[in-house]
Amino acid sequence: MNEHITRRRFIQSAAVTGAAASAAAGLGSPAQGETLEHSYQDGLSPWPLGINTSTIRPAGFREKIEVTAEAGYDCIELWGNDLEDYENDGGDLEELGAELKELGLDVPNVIGLWNAIPPTWEEFEDGLDTTKERLRRAAAVGAKRAAAVPMPDRDEMNLKQDAEMYRELLRIGREEYGVIVGLEFLGFLDGIHRLSQACAIAIEADDPEACIINDTYHLYRGGSGLEGMNLIDGSMTGVFHWNDVPSEPPREELEDAHRIMPGDGILPLEDVLRMLWRTNYRGALTLELFNRELWERPPDEVARLGLEKMREGVRNAMQNVG
Repeated sequence: MNEHITRRRFIQSAAVTGAAASAAAGLGSPAQGETLEHSYQDGLSPWPLGINTSTIRPAGFREKIEVTAEAGYDCIELWGNDLEDYENDGGDLEELGAELKELGLDVPNVIGLWNAIPPTWEEFEDGLDTTKERLRRAAAVGAKRAAAVPMPDRDEMNLKQDAEMYRELLRIGREEYGVIVGLEFLGFLDGIHRLSQACAIAIEADDPEACIINDTYHLYRGGSGLEGMNLIDGSMTGVFHWNDVPSEPPREELEDAHRIMPGDGILPLEDVLRMLWRTNYRGALTLELFNRELWERPPDEVARLGLEKMREGVRNAMQNVG
């Protein structure tokens, strides 16, 4: 990392006020206009706020990190292909992990373990070497999790088999690499595309660290809706991808490129934040967009705007919790 790069970070406060503690216990809400003080973003947020580097493509890998640090995020969600390319070009991932730590950037998750939960055991076994290499790279940069996506797509899920595969991925990730494997469902798939399906697999895996990589876009796109989040304890979500969607095109026609900045679309994101608060989710919120129009703008501008939008949503939501 360039030595003269500095991070304009917001001062983090480890203290939680009495009002925050009361709200966490369900004992009441803050007074009108009062903002709870928490551990991130100068006491604004109970969740570390991060950016998924897909949001600031086509910036180079090092630029993505520098932009994220300069903007003031708490964490950065990386992509495995960037790590692979960086290593193939001679980069040292462990040194990179140390640089990220020096910048104050946590790595809550790496995307992803593609095809790690395929339709057959034969495909699972054939892909294990690739899956382990991806886990190794995630571990090298200090990632807490790596997201496993149930692909290639299939007409329907096989709950027992998918859960057994996921259980094995959890074991390998934990025992061999110190990384928790999260299960990410994609709303545009035919097979595993709903919150209920992902929850079923995580529960059937029968592992205390089973968790879901959740996403407002995929919840909406797959038809799960958002109210089901009220029924899930926060410990079941490993990372929450944060984004909004426009009113058009229709839900069934939405693509990744249609994701927009939080607060610019139709999703009740502040309500979702209050759900996450009530269910005790305190993991990362990471801004994940694939918006081509934003990719044409300067990455630092997009990163700053994204954090402003996230902070605004958190501030508004936390003024009305209980």
